[in-house]
Amino acid sequence: MVSLKEINESNFRAIVRMRLNEEQSKYVASNVYSLAQAWLYPEEAKPYAIYNDEEIIGFIMLDWDEKEHECGIWRFMIASDQQGKGYGRKALTCALNIIKEAGKFDYVFLDYVPGNVVGKHLYESMGFIETGEIEDGEIVMKLDLHKYNSNE
Repeated sequence: MVSLKEINESNFRAIVRMRLNEEQSKYVASNVYSLAQAWLYPEEAKPYAIYNDEEIIGFIMLDWDEKEHECGIWRFMIASDQQGKGYGRKALTCALNIIKEAGKFDYVFLDYVPGNVVGKHLYESMGFIETGEIEDGEIVMKLDLHKYNSNE
């Protein structure tokens, strides 16, 4: 079963060592960089290890902005050797459920790099829509949490 767990001493090294293939690495910052950002922004950044049962299979970091009633998916990756198994959809569902259950947010935002067709397809299938905005060269998508219903 796919679940999200906070980054801690027991999973930190596995998250830092996790890599994507060369093609995909241009779509997301390294986990080391992401964890450094989490240290810089401890109030907003919420990094999680993605597990399938007891195996670490990915990383996700939320951008928790209660003042604006918006939460962002700042980083999201499934390890190269774990892709194509449906874990991305399940992990994204877990994250969206955490965000929705907090009861503090109206919308979830994320950005994707143009050319990341797999990511775009996943996000659209989960109900995200493009806003027409470009942020740092990335396409912004938005999900209305009031319309979101988990299928998992």
